[in-house]
Amino acid sequence: MTQQIEGNERTEQSLIDIAVECWRFSRLFGKVVSKLDAGESGRYINQLRYFQRKVEESLDSIGLKLVNVEEQPYDVGMAASALNSGDFAPDDVLVVDQMLEPIIMGPDGLRKQGTVMLRKVEV
Repeated sequence: MTQQIEGNERTEQSLIDIAVECWRFSRLFGKVVSKLDAGESGRYINQLRYFQRKVEESLDSIGLKLVNVEEQPYDVGMAASALNSGDFAPDDVLVVDQMLEPIIMGPDGLRKQGTVMLRKVEV
């Protein structure tokens, strides 16, 4: 039974790794498509949306969900590590400027911590 559990955990981890790489590729592809002419980009945008939907459906079927926290207020307890948190004073109001890796949640909670870049909110 232990081997089956270990096999399931390895399979889940492999799916998480693939999902993260799909997420990264989707973001890169979206940036490339945004540089195309409006008439040319429509088809590619639709293909990208279809691809993203299929990845989300596949993850959902096993209880996993990609979480994007861009533009949300940053909290130290957030399930993401901030690469540039040392660049700010403790009393600065921060928001997530960019997700470098998504947060992945499962039915039992956090499955993979995300990675983010922060920016200071000017008040």
